Amino acid sequence: MVEATAAREIGHRRVLNIALPIVLSNATVPILGAVDTGVVGQIGLAAPIGAVGIGAIILSGIYWIFGFLRMGTVGLTSQALGAGDHGEVAALLTRALLIGAAAGSALIMLQMPVFWLAFQAAPASPEVETLATGYMRIRIWSAPAAIAIYGITGWLIAQERTRAVLMIQLWMNGLNIALDIWFVLGLDWGVNGVAFATFLAEWSGFALGLWFCRAVFRMPDWRNWAQVFDAARLWHMLRVNTDILIRSLLLQAMFVSFLFIGSSYGDVTLAANQVLLQFLMITAYAMDGFAFAAETLVGQALGARQQTRLRRAAVVTSFWGFVVVVVLAVVFAVAGPAIIALMAKSEPVRAAARVYLPYMIAAPPLGWAAWMLDGIFIGATATRDMRNMMLISFVIYCVALAGLLPGLGNHGLWLALLVSFVARGITLGLRYPALEARAAV
Repeated sequence: MVEATAAREIGHRRVLNIALPIVLSNATVPILGAVDTGVVGQIGLAAPIGAVGIGAIILSGIYWIFGFLRMGTVGLTSQALGAGDHGEVAALLTRALLIGAAAGSALIMLQMPVFWLAFQAAPASPEVETLATGYMRIRIWSAPAAIAIYGITGWLIAQERTRAVLMIQLWMNGLNIALDIWFVLGLDWGVNGVAFATFLAEWSGFALGLWFCRAVFRMPDWRNWAQVFDAARLWHMLRVNTDILIRSLLLQAMFVSFLFIGSSYGDVTLAANQVLLQFLMITAYAMDGFAFAAETLVGQALGARQQTRLRRAAVVTSFWGFVVVVVLAVVFAVAGPAIIALMAKSEPVRAAARVYLPYMIAAPPLGWAAWMLDGIFIGATATRDMRNMMLISFVIYCVALAGLLPGLGNHGLWLALLVSFVARGITLGLRYPALEARAAV
């Protein structure tokens, strides 16, 4: 059954079947954040809202570091699937679960110094810090589940089971919202109620993920410890995940520097930039589905050593990615001012955001190649190229900042960001032929 799935023709329907559940899953993410804030807001005090906000940002930032587990697991699992290596497919799930357990347990044990460092980087009022620390002390106990879910979703995506990923996300967010309302509004647990709701939702999401993976646990391969702890495979997995982590940290450094530099132009400009970055987040969420499809199908083709199928996977997924970025660019051009007005009540912020809106109209098509090639290279586990091209793009971004900021100010900041998108697309594109050549070996 699995081999038949991997060998099926790569057509538009297959790509959409993989991509659309991911797009829908991503659409639920901001809803949960809005409900968390809205429920706590009913308490009528500012501190609880700030505590939930900063606590969630700190934990999300920590968990984000382990996002490499999702990306690395997709590439490695899809390649094992394409090669028909069922033992390695099962072993990869076990490794991902063990990494989640180990990393989550380490965070639980190191929670106090981690929280202290976080507040040194982002200080808040004593009241907010006290409430946020209580919130995080509860939520941190679901860290093993939250991190392991990255591996479970990557493993499911590699097998084109994105509807299962959607169901996990819907279940977690739906339960979280229901418990938010009950614990905070019904039982008056305040900030701790939001934390307990997320704690229970993450562990239940983990349990549901294991249920979706239940077929593999009926076979002995998942506990073939000689294969699970095979030194060569573990080293390869470590190298892949380390490359992805370095690439992701460079990307995060780029966006953090963007925000910090933007703040030097005043509160209005900073707020306008923050509003417009939401357009970029919308684009990224929409593109994720097609990038994930590329990861899955390219990885399977490479594992099967079928160059023609790899090229077909890259072309079809990239076609749909291009359709998405064109549609988004048109939507941002037509409805951008209305979206800005919806997100910001301050007229000066609205006016500033409208000035810089053209950069967000240009961002989707200019970033298209970078987003799609990221997915293609993750599927091929060509992570060294991803790391190196990201480093080159980061240097180009810094050079662009140095050249554009003095004369153009915030316009130069936006231009530098767009230049980095183009640089990633071009540099990865230059490495693509070598990726195809690997499939012919």
